[in-house]
Amino acid sequence: MQKGFTLIELMIVVAIIGILAAIAIPAYQDYMVRSKMTELVSAASSCKNSVSEYYQTKGAAPADTDAAGCSSNATQYITSLAVANGTITVLGTANVGGGITATDGIQLVPSYTAATGTVEWACKGTGSNMKDKFLPANCRGT
Repeated sequence: MQKGFTLIELMIVVAIIGILAAIAIPAYQDYMVRSKMTELVSAASSCKNSVSEYYQTKGAAPADTDAAGCSSNATQYITSLAVANGTITVLGTANVGGGITATDGIQLVPSYTAATGTVEWACKGTGSNMKDKFLPANCRGT
């Protein structure tokens, strides 16, 4: 009596592995792009604190990146960080993946309430290649 798997059983196992791979590989690739996007979000968040402090001490928006006191150094995943009238724009590089180019990134737009001295932030993706699935949850659909 011979022991082993039949050809049909082996083909079923290969088919199941193929189906799982077809689902898992794109999900993993999207996960990798989202994890690289966290560097853009971190850069914007640290600059957000500087812009908020500027608003609260001067009662107006910083005109540019230098006035805000933010770092505009490029990194492996960041092309540029710029502040214009309080609005923070961080652009990614092609190294992020997912079709993102140097014209795609995130933007934080402040709204200042002088009476309470608070700054509220709205987040959105910028650029034609920036898909919602790559953005943080609070930036999606805006």
